[in-house]
Amino acid sequence: LEQPKFWRTLMTMGDDSALINIGSTRQIIKKVSVKDWNSLTDNNKTVIRDSVKTHYGLPDDEHVYMTSGKKAFYDFQKVIPSIGRGIEIFNENNVDPFYAQAILLIESPNKMQKSPVGAYGSFQIMRKVAINLGLKVNKYTDERKDFDKSAWASAKLIRTICIPETNRILESKGIAYNPNDLWYKLLVLHTYHAGAGNVRNAINASNPSVGNVNLITTLWQTEVGSFRNASQNYSQLALAKLIELDRIINDECKYIYNCPLTEI
Repeated sequence: LEQPKFWRTLMTMGDDSALINIGSTRQIIKKVSVKDWNSLTDNNKTVIRDSVKTHYGLPDDEHVYMTSGKKAFYDFQKVIPSIGRGIEIFNENNVDPFYAQAILLIESPNKMQKSPVGAYGSFQIMRKVAINLGLKVNKYTDERKDFDKSAWASAKLIRTICIPETNRILESKGIAYNPNDLWYKLLVLHTYHAGAGNVRNAINASNPSVGNVNLITTLWQTEVGSFRNASQNYSQLALAKLIELDRIINDECKYIYNCPLTEI
């Protein structure tokens, strides 16, 4: 798929380089220098975008983006040491550790920055959601800073809200699902990030009849209400980072730690 390939490429690029790409498919058109791109006039940038649309037969309302490299942000060295602990906490709370790994890979490098909407901590939990889950968040204390408490709250959020709400969305469409299927897990991640209401609106707009990978790739091109670019990107990023993590595990032995077998 072009989308994970696009994000994997960005994750290896510094912010002095960028990719010209088609918004709906993330097809990479060309790698450019950010300095050179910024030196162009707005009219020249429009001419380039229009030429891409003409060449590929794209509609006038298609977006053609210039997206700069994200290597500094998506720093695997920062997140890998915490994945094991996150998985352990999710297992203790009877939640598939896939979600811990995926969320940490996306969010953890930015864990101590607040998102534009107020999410915070290693698992980027919203303030009101954190309080409802049982964490202390006030002007004196913010337990979202504590990795273990944040992981516990994230697992509880997925178990008690994200998974049940995702199931209700699918059942309302008469769509069968298996919680172990990758497409299902990616949909739960969308619910975690965008909220059940926004995912429900996107599903209603795309109107799938079958649960499969096409349901997810259609969401990547569905824009409705608050389900927009960042929401579309979330599972794309998850796939890209999981694939890249697999490469690191296989190719970079310095990240692999001894885990002796326990005798049974």
